[in-house]
Amino acid sequence: MTCELSVVIPLLNEEQVVPALLATLAAQQGCGFEVICCDGGSQDQTLGLLAAAAPNQPFALRILRSAAGRGRQLNVGAAQARGEYLLFLHVDSVFLDPHAFARGLAELRAAMARRGSHRVAARFALRFRREQSAGGWGYYFYEEKARLNLPGCIHGDQGMLLPRVFFEEIGPFDDSLPLFEDTRLAARVAEVGTWLLLPVDIHTSARRFEKEGLRERQVLNALLMNFHSIGWNEFLHRAPGIYRCQAVTQRLDLLPFFQCIAALLNELDFKEQDRLWLATGRYVRSQAWQVPFALVSLVRYGLRRSSRLSGWGENFFDLWERCTDRGWINRLSATLVRWWFLTTLVFLRRGRRPVDAPGG
Repeated sequence: MTCELSVVIPLLNEEQVVPALLATLAAQQGCGFEVICCDGGSQDQTLGLLAAAAPNQPFALRILRSAAGRGRQLNVGAAQARGEYLLFLHVDSVFLDPHAFARGLAELRAAMARRGSHRVAARFALRFRREQSAGGWGYYFYEEKARLNLPGCIHGDQGMLLPRVFFEEIGPFDDSLPLFEDTRLAARVAEVGTWLLLPVDIHTSARRFEKEGLRERQVLNALLMNFHSIGWNEFLHRAPGIYRCQAVTQRLDLLPFFQCIAALLNELDFKEQDRLWLATGRYVRSQAWQVPFALVSLVRYGLRRSSRLSGWGENFFDLWERCTDRGWINRLSATLVRWWFLTTLVFLRRGRRPVDAPGG
């Protein structure tokens, strides 16, 4: 069978999930594909498991090595890919549908034909695989949000499928930061092309949220998204252990991150601090549409509704932006966020549980 698709997967110390990954890939039918695993320096049995399993797979499995960093690893894998299409996939994602790849390619090709252009990228419908029952609505909300074609809602845990020629136009992945390589590629796709949500589920592990704490990780994610959006990358470079390797991650302590932000702000003069707080207020205001969206998803979660909210959410985002993008609202938002940050910092120092983060 010819190689229609190259599946590129970055790895680092993933011996626990390699067997499930190989099983889900081996189950795929109706599509000729190769798998390129790019390792960033694993110290466990990841490479040994892959090497031992490679000869017995119904697909070509190649193992590459590069310096650590997901963006760098993805670029190394993409440069060696032979397929007409590329699928960038997380190592802890699986598919229950054995025709997921074939259906994804068929949907993508149909969308390209309708558009009359190769500038179409697709991602799968995200569902979390959980070992813990707590936080059901929180995960449901993030699954709903991942179905929106909106800035900041498309990430690598959904899988990214696109024609190789399109990736060559908009790529490679930006590896200048320790994270956000997927967010930046998603934004470049949206600038010049179209995102397609595939009618196929991808089941990605919630292990990071379960180990670190859903609330704690999402508070940190909100901070990271804000600083990335306003272009304040100093925090991304200097914050301690922003994104630990899955094998060693544990319950997330937010205090060092808040202290890092406070220290970085103290290095700035008053004018620059005010500029950053106002930029933050503008960003948080733009993301506050998630509050009513979350409330609607809560009701639907309680009613056990399985239908999705993508159309409603995208329309509401446009309405929210038109109605709230006002100077005084941005300034008020900046004041509230600053109060939230200082209050949470005090609570963390006292060993108390932080208040909820603003939209992120």
